[in-house]
This record gives sequence, structure tokens and C-alpha cells, in this order.
Amino acid sequence: MSKKKEGKKSKIIAYHKTSCITCKKSISEMERMKADVEKRDFFKDPFTVTELTKIIKMTGKKPSEMIRKRDKMYKELNLENNKKTDSQIIQLMVKYPGLIMRPIILTENKVFVGKIDSKIIR
Repeated sequence: MSKKKEGKKSKIIAYHKTSCITCKKSISEMERMKADVEKRDFFKDPFTVTELTKIIKMTGKKPSEMIRKRDKMYKELNLENNKKTDSQIIQLMVKYPGLIMRPIILTENKVFVGKIDSKIIR
């Protein structure tokens, strides 16, 4: 007889940057809610192009909507005026993880990006 999964919290994956204040707030808020949070600092453990492509698809956004415009590489690469294809943008995001909007929170059925109201993750 198998045990029922009653009361089992779904796993949440948080892709973040350890020094990012927004990431810290989101993660500690989820942990306060007793969520089972698996953390991955994508600066220390970078995304592959395939992984990032899959995550972006899950958000329903375009790669260009996932770019942090405040990152210094955004200005250095002149991304505002320099039109790139989706795959070029993803390759730049993998090469320069500071361009990726964060945190990225994956729940069982949704993906949240950026500043998140932790109540909606439940």
C-alpha cells in the first residue's frame, strides 16, 4: 500500500544570485511559509542555453522580456538599440547572467520572475 501525499509541500526551485536583495527577500519569505525551496545560484552554477530556453518558454515571455535593463552589460552591449534574435538574446544571457531577470521561481505549475508577492506562490 502506498502512502498518500497528504500535506506534502510541492518543491519550489529558486534560481537566484546570492548577493541579490530581491532574491534573498523572496527566498526567505518562501522559507518562512515552510516551503521546500531548492536554491541554485545561476552565477555560480550557470544555465545552459537549453535550460534557459526551457525556463523562458515556461514563463510565456519572450527572451527580451526577461532581460534586466539595469545590468551594466545591457548598456555595454547596447541591447536597447541593437536588435537581436531570441536565440542570440538567450546566448548573451547565458554568457552574462547579470542580464537575466531574477529571481526565477519555479513551482509545480507556474514560473514567477522578478519581484514576487510570495502569497501567490502558495
